[in-house]
Amino acid sequence: MKDYKNSISIKSPKKGLLITAVLLAQFGFAQTKPEEFKGVIGKTLADSKEYWPELVTAPKGAPNVVWIILDDVGYGASSAFGGLIQTPVLESLANNGLRYTNFHTTAICAPTRSALLTGSNSHKVHVGGFSHTIMSAGFPGWDGRLPSKNGTVAEILRDKGYNTFGVGKYGITPDEDATDAGPFDRWPTGKGFEHFFGFLGSATDQYKPDLIEDQAHVTPDGRHLSEQITDKAISYISRQQKAAPGKPFFLYYSPAAVHAPHQVAQKWSDPYKGKFDDGWDAYREKTIANQKKLGVIPSNAVLPERNPLIADWKKLTPDQKKVYSKFMEVYAGYLTYTDYEIGRLVNYLKEINQLENTVVFVLIGDNGASKEGTLQGAVNRQTYVVGETDETVFQNNLKRIGEIGTPETYTNYPLGWAQATNVPFKDWKQDANSEGGTHNPLIVYYPKGIKTPGIRTQYSHVIDILPTTLDILGIKAPETIREIKQDTIQGYSFYNSLNDAKAVSNHKVQHYYIFGARAIYSDGWKAAAAHHPNSIEAKEALSDPKKAGLLKADFDKDVWELYNINEDFNEQKDLAKKYPEKLAELKKLFDQQAKKNNLYPLIDWSDVYQRKIHQTPGTEGKSAQELLTKANK
Repeated sequence: MKDYKNSISIKSPKKGLLITAVLLAQFGFAQTKPEEFKGVIGKTLADSKEYWPELVTAPKGAPNVVWIILDDVGYGASSAFGGLIQTPVLESLANNGLRYTNFHTTAICAPTRSALLTGSNSHKVHVGGFSHTIMSAGFPGWDGRLPSKNGTVAEILRDKGYNTFGVGKYGITPDEDATDAGPFDRWPTGKGFEHFFGFLGSATDQYKPDLIEDQAHVTPDGRHLSEQITDKAISYISRQQKAAPGKPFFLYYSPAAVHAPHQVAQKWSDPYKGKFDDGWDAYREKTIANQKKLGVIPSNAVLPERNPLIADWKKLTPDQKKVYSKFMEVYAGYLTYTDYEIGRLVNYLKEINQLENTVVFVLIGDNGASKEGTLQGAVNRQTYVVGETDETVFQNNLKRIGEIGTPETYTNYPLGWAQATNVPFKDWKQDANSEGGTHNPLIVYYPKGIKTPGIRTQYSHVIDILPTTLDILGIKAPETIREIKQDTIQGYSFYNSLNDAKAVSNHKVQHYYIFGARAIYSDGWKAAAAHHPNSIEAKEALSDPKKAGLLKADFDKDVWELYNINEDFNEQKDLAKKYPEKLAELKKLFDQQAKKNNLYPLIDWSDVYQRKIHQTPGTEGKSAQELLTKANK
């Protein structure tokens, strides 16, 4: 048999069978020597000595850890970072902790979550796209299957004496595994969570969610998902603390909010009636002024020009203003309600005297504001419909305006509001080339470990959360997890910045790539390239046969831009022509990082929507629309 590099071969003494563990090596299942027996084994019990491995327990008084990650929230949405949507709980955590204003995600949900949980880049841990059939491909950086050699935070802390719980959105279980037949090694319980209650996909209905608990699907009870996951998180902690008072826990609290569908009770959206009637342009102006007062952006920041796709609010018809405002009222109510549910969790920790000894990280968004609601906003689930025009969509939305935000619709707001809630950045979710896709607010709250609340401006990335958490806890990254040798964690701890506002960031280089859009950051400089077709253009091409030419992609024709982020944080001055040598240097660095992190081959939205990837049994002949709908159940 062929000799494979890094494989493990065992020859059977009975049948002469050669067993080659190629897959074990490839996916990180390298075996290590089991723990040595340290007792004495004699012929009788009298001349033998028992040995019991010492139980692993966390140090006395070790802090609890809570990671909260919201979904599809732009930098300028929450009042905690200057937005016009009220989030008093997040404000309180920020006011009594730290606001990190230069924190970054990957620009889309599954890659961000895989990077967060493992502390390594998304392509490096196989989630360059998604774990969904339609958005994964049979390459090491793209297959959507977290390797066991890249252990999660839950696996690490579980083996260090913590109980580990997760609730809400998981998003990185392969579609093929997401049934009650499993296999379950890539469900949350297979990745270190002792209990998990939530959903495995990327999105779900808030009142009829595709729920699982531990290793089985369960029936939702009709209440809003956010209420259900908060109750479940509290119950996990309550049971644990009764059984083992003082034992530390790790909680991953990951609401579906505020990803589409935007569904929320009227009592939350009604207070926003009329609040957005002056439109998205006015929202942007008010928000950037708030952000300057709060100190979360530079005082000399300039608002980017309105994107050419977005209409001037003043030129809209009364019906357009009425419909678009309604969408934003629902979105705002949804975010405020999410803040309320986070408050229930925080208040519970306070009631049981655990809040002071809890490290809380709040990622306000796993990417920038979503552009998936299209120009008109959406009340239907379909991603695109052949022959459907913007006017058709608008008239349907107008007809169903009273249903927006209810369980009867799959609501998502118009693109104009995504731009507004992304202040002070341009572009949106999916745009890995732009700060608008990758720049999110981060709050760190830890009363026992943070001496003075304030603002931190150090560059950081989602892969840095895990090593920072381990540093706070005084835990070293393990060499093995359950006898599986581990890769080196790629993130950089920013623990030194918790009490030193002038601490220098250790994170100097970071690449970004989401379905064609790409960028490279290097110590304050950034080179970036938008890619065509983007998802909006690809959908246009599929819904209008006359635009089929939009699906043609050419990476070599993408235009690279260059920015000095230290001086131009929201990318207003393209320096590519002024410093061509610097641009060439960064493009070369991107290629190096791409090779190092399994980013190649380059796959884009054109490949996704034309079904050029992941042609597996059961998917032949199915359209992108069918598979996208299944992925978002």
